[in-house]
Parts: sequence; C-alpha cells; structure tokens
Amino acid sequence: MSATEKQTILIVEDDASLREAICDTLELAGRTVFSAPDGPEALNILEAQKISIVISDVRMMPMDGITLLKEIRQRYPQLPVVLMTAYADVDRAVEAMRSGACDFLLKPFEPGALIAQIEKYALPEPGEITDVVAFDAASLNLFGIAGRVAQTDATVLLTGESGVGKEVVARFIHKNSARKSGPFVAINCAAIPESLLEATLFGYEKGAFTGAQTAQAGKFEQAQDGTLLLDEVTEMPLALQAKLLRVLQEREVERVGGKKPVSLNIRIIATSNRDMAEAVRRGVFREDLYYRLNVFPILIPALRQRPADIVPLARHFLLEQGAQIGWQGMRFTPAAEAALTAHAWPGNVRELENVVQRAMILASDNTIGPENLGLADGVIGAMSAGDTVSAATPAAAVAFPFPMADTFAANKLSNSEKSADNMNMKDLEREHILKILAEVRGSRKAAVERLGISERTLRYKLKQYKEEGYFQE
Repeated sequence: MSATEKQTILIVEDDASLREAICDTLELAGRTVFSAPDGPEALNILEAQKISIVISDVRMMPMDGITLLKEIRQRYPQLPVVLMTAYADVDRAVEAMRSGACDFLLKPFEPGALIAQIEKYALPEPGEITDVVAFDAASLNLFGIAGRVAQTDATVLLTGESGVGKEVVARFIHKNSARKSGPFVAINCAAIPESLLEATLFGYEKGAFTGAQTAQAGKFEQAQDGTLLLDEVTEMPLALQAKLLRVLQEREVERVGGKKPVSLNIRIIATSNRDMAEAVRRGVFREDLYYRLNVFPILIPALRQRPADIVPLARHFLLEQGAQIGWQGMRFTPAAEAALTAHAWPGNVRELENVVQRAMILASDNTIGPENLGLADGVIGAMSAGDTVSAATPAAAVAFPFPMADTFAANKLSNSEKSADNMNMKDLEREHILKILAEVRGSRKAAVERLGISERTLRYKLKQYKEEGYFQE
C-alpha cells in the first residue's frame, strides 16, 4: 500500500450533501475517511482517531473553519489543514494562512483537484527520509513539509522548545535543496557579544575598528550560494535587527567600515525558541523583520509530542556514541525503553542524548536497564556533565553518577584549589576518581569497589584523563 493510500482524512463540512459527495470521492480513491458536520465534532474525532490531514469548510456554525484551524494548531501543530470556501474572501484567506493553513480549495472543485491537494501531504514511510530519525507521524509530517520547502528558496522560520532539533531540520532542508553543494553556515545570535555580532554577521574591512588588522568576510558572505542559519534570532539587539532587515530586503551586505556592497545569493533559515509574535508585541523584535523571516514557518514539536521517536532516537545515540568510544553491542532492556518512553523530556532531544551517554557509563555490561538512566529523580536526566555547580547549590541536591556522591560532593564543594563557582560536575568526578585511585595505591579492583562502578567504566574514564593530561600510567 502506498503512502497516499494510507492517508486518513477528516472532512469537516456543514452541508450534508457536499460532505457525503466529498467522502464518496475519497473512498473511491482508496482513502480512509472520517467526517464531521462542525468544529466541535471534528475535535472529538481528532482525539479518537489518527488523522493524516483535515479538509475543512470555512463558514460553519457554531465554530468556523478559522477557529477550528487555530484549535488544531494548538493541539496538533504538525497536522496539515486545507480550507475550502465558496467565497473569495481575501482577508480571511490571509488570516487562515497566518494561522497555519496549508492551502485553500475554492468551491466548486473537481475531484482531481481534491485528490491532488491531498496527495501533496502524504506522509513518507519511516526509513524513506534519510539523514534523520523520524518514526512518529508528527516527525514524518515535519520532514515531509521540510522536504517540500527545501525545493524552493523560501526563507524558513523554525520555532520550538530548546533542544527539539531545530538545527537538524535546518541542515535537512539544506541537504535536500539545490544549494546542497554550497556551504551551510550557522551563527548563534545569543552566543556572540553584541559588540561583535555585527562584524561577525556582515564582516569588516581592515582598520574598521581597533584590532581589525585584516579584512574579514562575515557569515553572510561565507554562506554565498548556500544556506545561512540565524540561530536564536530573537536574541539579536534591536539596532542590529534594522540592519539585518535591510540585508534581507536588498539581498546585499556591506562590511563594517566598507563602502562597496556585496551581492548575496543565499537562503536564510532562522530559528527561535520564543513565541515570536509575543516578542513583537513586547517590542523586543521588529514586526517588519518578523514578517520578512516568517515566509514559511515550521513549528517543531517537542519530543513528548512525538513519542514514537523516543526509542529510535535513543538507539541511534547509543550506536553513534558507542562507535565513537569503541563500545559496540550495547542495548536497552525493554524496561529501559519503556522508561524512556514514559519520561516527559523537558530538555527534549538534547536531554535524551545526555541521558544515553550517562547510561552507557553507568551500565556494568552491554545491557542498559532503567536503573542506569537516572530518570527517577529527574536530576541526572536534566543536567549535563558540563553544568556548573554553584556555591549556592546544596551538595545533596546534586546528582552525581556514582554511589559515593554524598562524600564526593561534600569533599569537593570545599576544594581550596578551585572555587565552587567554576567547579563543574566533570571536574568533581575526575578529582574524586583520581583521589580514590591514589588512596588504594593504584589498584583498579579496589577502586571500582570503592567507587561502585564497573571496571570498564573506570578504564574509559582513565583513558579520558590520560588523553587530557590528568593521569599517567
């Protein structure tokens, strides 16, 4: 059965005769069809059934198609919605597109036009999309949409919570575009000081400011014939937003201290983990720049909203990280996979990757059980090895991945050689392991018993410390 034949379609139409005719057309074409006479009934069906696409009339009572669309966007952000209307109402069409409608069908329409419209939104099968892990219907729809916009040069705005994989989607768009042979250049607008961001973006000429001893091309020029990713664009200062708007409008950039504009042939992808419309309302983001970037918006669902991806992603990270450190053949127990699926993942895919890495270290053999995940108290799963332990953090509140955590934390939070403000978990862990190893006169057997870890984990840690210059055999 093809992907299009597997589509399940919901028709929302208050005209009973037309609703029946549309359903008959789709059923004859081999589709599974549900129907509703109004918006509230449509929402009930969406809760009970797995729907691939919604085709809804605009003018209905008591809930019109625009209101239904907004409700669907809140509850099912990746579900395609096509609106149909017999009225040439431009204002409502604009409102609908801004609210997330995929397209319009003008009544009356031919059966072929209806089928063609639906086929545009057929979900690819798991495995058909390369370079990404996508098994959940929400992810399949997401990358299906991303693949379609990749064939154009439209500016894309990716939004979603922190850690959902916005850069992964951006790279997918680039790799599936006509610009794939060109560069993919990413810049995090939140990570660069305001004083340096303009020069980093636009480049500068020799002598433009103190320290500019040579001319330097900016990120825009570096992305020529390729794709530029403006990550966390809402963190950009207002003054610089005005300059960015001009670059996007004119498709040319002028270096700091320069006088000759450079023409640009690039594709722009922007990301944000904020509500950009709210940022516009609060006056921290320019409205004109928002609409310039919001040509093709894609909301990336949180990991908890695509649960079928959780275990495949965890297995992917297990293989990837195992290959990097030479630990092959590790696997999750069914109980561990059930625990992964049940977790809320407030840190999204980034948190999942961290949990898998720590679980590999904690496992005593090639099998990872739920006890190795550290999800019960939510602390290990929420902190990465690089998170800073501040002086205000009680030792008991910090979850270390070793049984002697209390003694370890108490000893090291008072360390005289390094202040607690810049002491991080990785440093504390290393110092504790080396301290125990010294106390047992280098006996690895005694050290693993004291530490409560496996010998393989200790070997891996000592190999790391040796490479970093902290340990000599």
